Formats: sequence, C-alpha cells, structure tokens
Amino acid sequence: MNTYYLYNRYMEIRQLEALLAISDHGSFSDAAAALGTVQSNISSRIAKLEAELGTELVDRSSGKLTESGKIVSERSRRVVVEVNAITSDVSELTKDVRGQVSLGMIGTAGRWVVPLLLEAQRRDYPHIALRITEGTNSTLEPRVVDGTIDMAVLGWPASAPELKDFDLYSEDLAVIAHHTHPLAAQKGAITLKELSQHELLLPLSGTPIRKEIDDACRIAGVQLKPIVELDGIRTIASMTFDGYGPSILPITMLSKFLRESFRAIPISDMSQRRVILVSRRFGFPSAPVRAVEAMLHEVTRSNPNTPSGVYVDTPKSLQ
Repeated sequence: MNTYYLYNRYMEIRQLEALLAISDHGSFSDAAAALGTVQSNISSRIAKLEAELGTELVDRSSGKLTESGKIVSERSRRVVVEVNAITSDVSELTKDVRGQVSLGMIGTAGRWVVPLLLEAQRRDYPHIALRITEGTNSTLEPRVVDGTIDMAVLGWPASAPELKDFDLYSEDLAVIAHHTHPLAAQKGAITLKELSQHELLLPLSGTPIRKEIDDACRIAGVQLKPIVELDGIRTIASMTFDGYGPSILPITMLSKFLRESFRAIPISDMSQRRVILVSRRFGFPSAPVRAVEAMLHEVTRSNPNTPSGVYVDTPKSLQ
C-alpha cells in the first residue's frame, strides 16, 4: 500500500476545512455559509472523515467538537495553512504576491501602525487581503499558536513557548492626567515614589504592561495605589479621558486632539515598553505573511509619521 493510497483513503482537504469551519462558526449551517456550500455537503464531509478516522468528531446535539475533534482540528489547521501557502509561494515567483494574511494587534499599536501598514500594502502588495483583529496579549497569543491568525503585534513578553518574537519598537510610558488633576502641575519628570502618593487606574496584575510597571516599582521600593485594575489598555485610556482618574499609559495614547485637556508626565525611573511581532516558532510562513512582516518592520522603522515617544528597533534582516 503506497503513501498516495493511504492519503487518498483517509482524508481530503475539503473535509478538514469543513471541520475547521464548524470549530470556528459553531454549527453545520454556519460552517456551510462560511464555505459557500449547503449544510448537507458539510454533514457528508464530516461523516466521511469520522468514518475514515473511526471516531466522532462533532457532537450533533451541541454542534461542538468532541475531544477527538479538537485534536484533529488543531492539526488540520496547520495542514490547511501549509496548503494555502503553496499557492501563495508560487504567486511570489511571478512577482504578484497574493493571498490573505490575518494579523492580531494590541490597541495601542493599532491606532497608528494600521494606517501606515494599509498605505504600504495598497501601494506595494495590492493583491494581499489583510484581516486585522484587535485584542490583548492574553486573547491574541492563543490564536497565533492555533493558527487562526498568522502573527500578532503584542506587548513584550510573549508567554507561549510555541511563539517566537522580534522587537518591533519601544515606546515611553507616561502618566496621563487631566489638566485639573494635581499631577498635571508636576514640573518635569515624576518618580515612582512621588507617583505612589496618588491613586491610579492600573492594568490588571499579570498583564505585560503591568509586569513592566511592577518590575520598576520593585526596583524603586514602592507600591502604587489602584483605583481599579483593568485588563485592556484602551479601556484604561477611555476611563482616564472620561474623567475617572490618571493612569500609566504608552505616550502614543495621548492623541493630538486630547492634548489641550490632558498632560503626559514622563516617569524618570520607568523603562520603555517593548512592542514585539510574534509568529509560530515552527513552520515556514507563506509569501504574503513574509511580505506583511517586512512591511510592519519598514513602516515602524522609517515612516516620518511615527509618533514621538516611539523608538524603533531595526531587525537584522532589514539592516
């Protein structure tokens, strides 16, 4: 029995795609809609896959994957990604890179990186379709690991061992306070010891930015007073700008139109925040993914519209 016969007997790509569509969309009908087919085709593909593997993959009563289904879907996603990459890599030979790239982005980066990236993509790679998902490290990392997104711009550090990371840029952290708050009267930079006398909106313990704040406080021998702790820098920024109190944020969060009402106070004993680009450690990315990765490094490295307070790290591959 040769290798081709074994492969042809056990599974087809469209069967794996059907299983992934059920995993992503939650039902046979929604999977059919996502794949542009009818529900009976999805049911047939899943039934054949289950018969060939000798196990139930989808619980028909709930529409959810069984434990076997989850295992098969994890490997299936990698297979489908690699198959799609074949077409993308062949297109690269014609200098006409095309395909879809899914990119995760923390909110603080997205508000200034995404416009630059879209401008570069439309100019240099018009046949690449970008799908950008905003989230936090905790929500985006698992999606890079399981292949639902190709890569993500995150705050350092990334915790998943399956991921590799490259420095993209660094940015200042500052106290953002309304001009009526006592902190706004501060002359020059403030120390963490001085800051500990005030209540602040703080990131949730364990999040990357809170880890950087806590590390700096540990060195300074101080402890900050939280008004509340929140998982999500954009939420913290919104609450600060809505008048709920000052916070420690990347300086890029203070938009030009907010500078009349708010002040960014530098923190003298706080290190810069590192922002990284992460991707899966194993496997070879497709041509469109490699193109978007290069564009991300390029737009953060050399664009004159890069916000002040951001310090770009040039990767060795671009030097």
